[in-house]
Amino acid sequence: MVELTRVYHFSAAHRLTSAALSPEQNATLYGDCHRPHGHNYYLEVTVAGRPDPTTGMAVDLVRLDGAVSGAVLTQVDHRALEEVPALSGIVTTGESLARAFWRILAPALPAGALKRVTVVETAKNRFHYEGGEA
Repeated sequence: MVELTRVYHFSAAHRLTSAALSPEQNATLYGDCHRPHGHNYYLEVTVAGRPDPTTGMAVDLVRLDGAVSGAVLTQVDHRALEEVPALSGIVTTGESLARAFWRILAPALPAGALKRVTVVETAKNRFHYEGGEA
């Protein structure tokens, strides 16, 4: 098996708020991030496959790019994340975004190919999700 990680970029606004908390509690818990703000995110998608004996490629990059673009990037780029239907009901933390993007991408790729989704929110914040319970 060979793994490939492809890196994508999108810009989006969000605010960290939980519907289960009061405005004051959200402000205390999330600090300045409870206000609308934005990030230039990087989305790293890691897939795995066996290299084809003819092409030498383990992953069809055109198919991967199409899946990521169609399922995620066109939905979130230059949007407020709370307004994206596929993200409805989640607090748009990096942890939640990584899990949500996994959930969105897994059915758009060959079965078992998706190995890891990483959301890079800032130079200091990187969130990995590898499926399963979280």
